Amino acid sequence: MSKKDLVERIAEKANMSKAEAERALDATLESITEGLKESGEVTLVGFGKFSAKKRAARDGINPSTKEPIKIPAKTVASFKAGSKLKDAIK
Repeated sequence: MSKKDLVERIAEKANMSKAEAERALDATLESITEGLKESGEVTLVGFGKFSAKKRAARDGINPSTKEPIKIPAKTVASFKAGSKLKDAIK
């Protein structure tokens, strides 16, 4: 499902215009991003938990040249589905 499809579905289910639905979706995604930056975790009970995890620096291999490379440390977003979401997609 694309963002456009999601906006259309939100607009239909919430009985709002597509423009309002897109603003609501954008605000939700922005708020989740800000929450991850500030506290490192956003929990939506029943749906799931977004978290920011630190990945350590490591050695890797460039697949095209087979040369060893250093992969720097970074923070990545992670999502763990909640119980209601898991049950809904069985």
